[in-house]
Amino acid sequence: MADAASYEYDLFVIGAGSGGVRAARMAAAEGASVGIAEDRYLGGTCVNVGCVPKKLYSYAANFHDSFDDAAGFGWELDTPARFDWPTLRENKKGEIKRLNGIYQRLLENAGVALFNARATVVDAHTVMLVSDQGEQRVTAAKILVATGGWPWVPDFPGCEYVVDSNQVFDLDTFPERFLVLGGGYIAVEFASIFSGLGSDTHLIYRRDLFLRGFDHEVREFTRDEMQRKDVQLHFNVNIVQIEKGSGGYRVTLTDGEVLEVDTVLAATGRHANIEGLGLDTLGITPDAQGKVPVNERFETAVPSILALGDLIDTPELTPVALAEAMQLVDIHFKSETPPPLDYSTIPTAVFCHPNIATVGLSEEAARDANDNIRVYSTDFRAMKHTLSGSGERTLMKLVVDDASDVVVGAHMVGEDAGELIQGIAIAVGAGLTKADFDRTVGIHPTSAEEFVTLRTLSRR
Repeated sequence: MADAASYEYDLFVIGAGSGGVRAARMAAAEGASVGIAEDRYLGGTCVNVGCVPKKLYSYAANFHDSFDDAAGFGWELDTPARFDWPTLRENKKGEIKRLNGIYQRLLENAGVALFNARATVVDAHTVMLVSDQGEQRVTAAKILVATGGWPWVPDFPGCEYVVDSNQVFDLDTFPERFLVLGGGYIAVEFASIFSGLGSDTHLIYRRDLFLRGFDHEVREFTRDEMQRKDVQLHFNVNIVQIEKGSGGYRVTLTDGEVLEVDTVLAATGRHANIEGLGLDTLGITPDAQGKVPVNERFETAVPSILALGDLIDTPELTPVALAEAMQLVDIHFKSETPPPLDYSTIPTAVFCHPNIATVGLSEEAARDANDNIRVYSTDFRAMKHTLSGSGERTLMKLVVDDASDVVVGAHMVGEDAGELIQGIAIAVGAGLTKADFDRTVGIHPTSAEEFVTLRTLSRR
């Protein structure tokens, strides 16, 4: 760490999201003097306009199916279920306010100085803070930029009428007709959520199938299940223009179709949130993907300036930012050389309906990486739906390296897939074999037991 007499702080963090707060707290626990600046909201994207509110809204949307399923188990609702958007929206705000307070207390209890200010980098060791109280300069031996991502909206006639993935949580009124533009996990999630809440929902994507990069079988299975749940999917088309009318918006597509909707969500990706931070004046410029280049020590082109999380070219996931923060503190404040993070076995989930969860390699990536693979997959109607009457199906899949018998990928589409794959991720990360899975006794009757009873080879 730097000589305390040289700089006001050993570490100054710009951005109080998941990665920034974790790095600040852990560095302070090692005896470093730490400051952190945030000009918007504590907790960053995940707490305020990402993981947390999205999962709460996903829970809300799930009740639509649950009410229908209940009848087969003998439950009768005296009156039809009615959804109230303001109740969900305001209860969500209350939970986020509670979490904002927790983040503030975590920082205060760790001895981290919190500045509610806009921060810009002046030079390799100086940060300018601008707030209602005026301007202030602080110096630090190391500066960590952890400002996360920000929604990007394409430019087309009428694009000013769309909402982005930050704004969609707080719509004034619930859209009876909802359109999502995009094909990533955010687009797929919100199409499922608003359909489940009762909107007549369309998803527009310019390619032939959404969720590029995921296992192809998973993508196709999810497409079919979302259509089963009445999400209207439009592939190989894009938006030409949006026109505002008296009762909503007219959306013209490239195939000539015109859709009348109340709200258009542009879920078209997020870019590194570095505009106006001053990094470019120091020669720190983004790469072709718009990410900040760093080395294995999370150092930018200016070694005293660090970056992590959604700013750098690693998976844009909250647990990844947290792991990188711990790694960064080990390197810079504990003088340790921890083993590099293994990004190849990071599990992830898509909270559409039904959920998707995956860990390791897709079948396509496994075929590229290995001479020979074995694929075991099954899709079935879960036991719950033998009485519910729902046609929803579940997909489970293991991808195995044939030479070593190691399970290199596991995939699921179905209820609570994220909860189940978290445990499977331990096995995949530990390099367990298909024989290890086969020796494991299942829990009966569960869907999860399918992962340890898959014996029939689907294909090589």
